[in-house]
Amino acid sequence: MLTSFHEAFMRLMKRIAIPLVRISFFIVYFYFGLLKVLGYSPAEIIVKELWSNTLAFIPFYNFLNIFGCYEMLIGIIFLIPGKERLALYLLIPHMITTFGPVVLLPKFIWKGFMVPSLAGQYIIKNLVIVALGIAVAANIGDFRKKMKAGEQLKEE
Repeated sequence: MLTSFHEAFMRLMKRIAIPLVRISFFIVYFYFGLLKVLGYSPAEIIVKELWSNTLAFIPFYNFLNIFGCYEMLIGIIFLIPGKERLALYLLIPHMITTFGPVVLLPKFIWKGFMVPSLAGQYIIKNLVIVALGIAVAANIGDFRKKMKAGEQLKEE
């Protein structure tokens, strides 16, 4: 009885895992991007500081709107079956950008040695996003089928 329940539960988890990840990516990216576009982002202070240390030649509110729209685009693309690879490629520069303050703005990220500020925690949680991105990449279409079959991946 317990074994059959466990097997049914694991089948359900396997069936809903990737759709839940897609929806989660959409909610997080679209919502946080929308907050930036509307001017309500709690991350605006750190984004402005990072911008002033890197891309100050672009007017800040233009940058903020572009960055917010970029995040919203990532979220939307994650909802489209078969477009996961594109979403993951867009995710890479976003993650590089969001981890930038760890190196470029340590006073905003750390309250003390190995004690992150709220902004630092916000950035560190992106490790979960990276892990989910890897999980999606490992489970998309042709890649998964070829890996199961033991085939070599061809350059596309």
